[in-house]
Amino acid sequence: QVQLIESGGGLVQAGGSLRLSCAASGSIFSINAMGWYRQAPGKQRELVAVITNGDSPNDADSVKGRFTISRDNAKNTVNLLMNSLKSAAPAVYYCPVRGILRTYSRRSFDSWGQGTQVTVSS
Repeated sequence: QVQLIESGGGLVQAGGSLRLSCAASGSIFSINAMGWYRQAPGKQRELVAVITNGDSPNDADSVKGRFTISRDNAKNTVNLLMNSLKSAAPAVYYCPVRGILRTYSRRSFDSWGQGTQVTVSS
C-alpha cells in the first residue's frame, strides 16, 4: 500500500557529492519519520540520518558536517545531500518511512525502499 522509489545513487570520486531522493506514495495518511540507512557487503545496516516529526534531524556521527537530510512534506519525499564523500566499499542506501495508512483503522506502516547503490572511488 506504500511504494518507495529511491534515486540518485551512482559512482562518484572521493571528495565528490551525491544527492539521494526517496519518494513515498500510496495510501498514506501521514508520515512520522523518514530517513536513510546504508549497508555495505558483510556489514550490518546502519543509520545514516533520520527526520522524525517535531524533532531535529538525527545524523550518524560518521556523516555529521558532510551529509544533510531534508524532507518535503508536501511531496512525501526525503533527500540526502552527501558532500565530501570518502572512499569506501560500495554501500546500498535504503530509505525507511514510518507513518499511518489512509485506511479506516488508520493502521501504522513501516516501509523500506529497495535501495540505491553508492560507490565512492579513490
